[in-house]
Formats: sequence, structure tokens, C-alpha cells
Amino acid sequence: MAVAGSQTMTEFCEQVNPRVLLEMRRRRPFPDMLRVQESWLSELEKRALLWLAARTPERIGPDHLTVLGLTAQVGAGVCYALSAWNRYALLGVIACLALNWLGDSLDGTLARVRQRLRPRYGFYVDHMVDTFGAVALMGGLALSGYMHPWIAAGLLVAFLMLSIQSYLATHALGEFRLSFWRFGPTELRILLAVGNLALFWKPIVNLFGQPYRLFDVGGAIGLAGMGAMVVVFTIQNTMRLYREERIAQ
Repeated sequence: MAVAGSQTMTEFCEQVNPRVLLEMRRRRPFPDMLRVQESWLSELEKRALLWLAARTPERIGPDHLTVLGLTAQVGAGVCYALSAWNRYALLGVIACLALNWLGDSLDGTLARVRQRLRPRYGFYVDHMVDTFGAVALMGGLALSGYMHPWIAAGLLVAFLMLSIQSYLATHALGEFRLSFWRFGPTELRILLAVGNLALFWKPIVNLFGQPYRLFDVGGAIGLAGMGAMVVVFTIQNTMRLYREERIAQ
């Protein structure tokens, strides 16, 4: 018998037999969701990932690539921290970003190509890995001396807020957005790599006659952009949900 919302009487059996509700939820299929990927390089990246997936040795699985992606991002954070003593560590960051792209982007493609999909597992693990990786990367930047720690902390908070917005939209709207305003993780990695090359040669820039750290300027711009994304998409999704769930008078 149906009850309020989308619940059934099974939902109310928890106090009588908690295992029934647990088993029902475990067997429930992961809801279908629309993957929204509109970044500049999405088509080129998709072709490259399919090419790589077809040539990946069978002994290498999606979980191995996920571990590679996390290890590489943590390595990028370590290299940033080490760059406080040796600027050549900035080149190590670029290598780690390339490995992070390989692991983080190829794991899902490989699972789909091999028909070894675990949607709930993949969704949860991938995004917790992204969270730990972001903490490591921004922590390294904060220790590098090339960016003010408060700007690095602000970028981490903005990233986490944007991630929360995306996860909630996935649940509420059935849309998982992989890019915002044509920018996705791959474009951000490229910008960061190019920024590292510029930082290697010229860590200080002059704006309006005043010297500033290059990554303080870039970080402030990135923080403003991510903050705007959070606000705009929150307003858009709130209005959409309000219209779709309008209460009849």
C-alpha cells in the first residue's frame, strides 16, 4: 500500500525488523541519472579514453586506476609542499596532474567498456577520492609559499561547496553535472599545469603598480569563479525544483 511521498509500508518496518529495510535498500537499483558533460575538451577526451581503455591490459582494473588517481593527486600536493625548498618540485606537480587525469578519468570508462559497472560503489568511492585529493592538493599549495594559506583554504571550501551542490542535484534532479560553464576537471588540470610553468619562471606579477604572488591572483580569480558557480547553480536548481514540485492551492 502506498503512503505519503514515495514510501511504502516496508519503510515503516524498521523498528520491527531492521534487517528487512536494510535488505530492501541494498537491493534497490541505483537511480538512473543524466551525466552532463559540456566541457571544451569533452569530445576529444572521450575519444582518447576509449582508445586507452581498449588498450589497457586485462590485469589492470578500474580500482587500480582509482588508486593511481588518488596517489597522483596526493603526490601533487606533496610536490607543492616541497616546492617551498626547491622550485623544481613544481615540475613534479605537472607530472602528477597528468597521472591523476589518467587514473581519475579512465577508471569509469574502463568499467563501462568492460561492462563491469558498480554504480553505487563507483559514485561513492570516486567522489570521496576526489575529496581527499582536493584536501591534499590545497594543503600542499598552502604550504608551498606560492599561495596565501587563506586563499588555498577558500578554494578548498569553494570546491567542497560546488561538489555538495552537484551531489544534491544528482539526487534531487537526476542530473550529475561533470562540468560548469564549459569547464571540467580536465580543463582545470591544464590551467593548473600551465600556471605551474608560469610560476616556475615568474612567481611575482605586477598589477596596478603593486607586486602580487602569481598564484594569489589566479587563486582569487578561481575563488570568485567557483563562488559564482555555486550561487548561480543553486538558484537555478532551487527555482527548477520549486516549479516541478509546486503545491496546488
